Amino acid sequence: MKFVHIADIHFDSPFINLSDRESLGDMKRLEQRKVFKKVIDYIKENNIKYLFISGDLYEQKYIRKSTIEYINNLFKEIAKTKIYISPGNHDPYIKNSYYNRFTWSENVHIFNSKIERIELEDVDIYGYGFDDFYCTNCGIENLEIANKDKKNILVIHGTIDGANLEEKQYNSIPRKLLEEKGFDYVAVGHIHKLDYNTYENQKIVYPGSLIALGFDEIGEHGMIVGELNDTDIKTEFVPLGETDFIEIELDVTDIISKDELIEKINDLEITENQLVKIILIGKRKFEIDRNEIYKLVTNERIIKIKDHTRIEYDLEKIANDNTLKGIFAKEILKEKENARRRRNRNNRKSS
Repeated sequence: MKFVHIADIHFDSPFINLSDRESLGDMKRLEQRKVFKKVIDYIKENNIKYLFISGDLYEQKYIRKSTIEYINNLFKEIAKTKIYISPGNHDPYIKNSYYNRFTWSENVHIFNSKIERIELEDVDIYGYGFDDFYCTNCGIENLEIANKDKKNILVIHGTIDGANLEEKQYNSIPRKLLEEKGFDYVAVGHIHKLDYNTYENQKIVYPGSLIALGFDEIGEHGMIVGELNDTDIKTEFVPLGETDFIEIELDVTDIISKDELIEKINDLEITENQLVKIILIGKRKFEIDRNEIYKLVTNERIIKIKDHTRIEYDLEKIANDNTLKGIFAKEILKEKENARRRRNRNNRKSS
C-alpha cells in the first residue's frame, strides 16, 4: 500500500510578525495553496491509496470558509484516495470547527478525541484528534493493536518525548511506549522540523511543516511518501517548498554612512526562492532608522531587518564637552589609562 504523509500546513495563518512588508502574508498563503495542490497532483499521478494529515491543517482562529471549500474540492479530485485527518492544537475538533460543521468529501475521515480503529482490507488505521487547543493525555497507553497479523498505522498530532511543561500540554507521548505498541508506521504532526531516517528502522516520523512558515524553520519542507509491503516499509522525503527563509549577518563596523549601508544591502546576492532577514551587527558610526532603510532597499525578498549594532563612541571627542557626558567620558579615559599603566608595571615585574 502506498501513502502520503503531511502535517502542519496551517492554512490561513496570518503571518503577522513574519515580515515588515505588508504583502508577505498574502504571498505565503498563496504558496500554501500552491504546494498543497502539488500534493494532490502527486497523489493523482501516482495512484496513492492513502493520505494521512497529522494535524494543524488550518488555523481555527483565522480560517475562512472559502479556504475550507478550496481544500475540500481538492479532496474530491482524489476520490479514490482515503484521507485520514488527525486534528491538532491549531485546528482542534471543537463545536464550531469546520471539522464538525462542514460536509466533507466522502473519502475524508476525521478522528476525534476517542482513539479510533479503522479496519481496512490491507491495513488497520488508528487515529486520535485534539478536541481542545491543549491535550495532556490522549490515552495512548491503553491502546492495544487488535490484529498484529495486519499492517497497523497510527495517525496522531503531538510531541514525542516532551520534556518541559509546555511540550507536555501538546499530547506528549514517550517514544518507547509507541515503539512497544508495535505500529508499522506512526504518522506524527506538530513539530515543524523533518524527523525522518534519523535512526535505523525509524517508524515514528514527522514530515515537518509542508512549507517553511518562518525564520525558525530553516531547511527543506515537503511530504513523506511511503509504501508498506508484507516484509518492510519504504519511505522517502519529497521536498515541495517554494521559498526558503535565510538570515544574513551584515557587520557595519567598517561602514561609515547610511548610504553605504544601503549599497551593501542592495548588492547582496539573493535568489528568487529566498526570503531574507538582515541582521545588522558590529559598532555603528551613524544612527540606523530601519523605516528609512526599507524605503531604499530595492530587493523585496528582504522582508525583515534587525538592528543588533552598538554605537561607536569617540570618547576623546566627547571628553572635550562641558557636559555630564563629557565628565563621564573623562572618567572612562582616566580609568583606561590607569589600567594600561598597571599592565605595564606588572609586565616589567614579571620580566
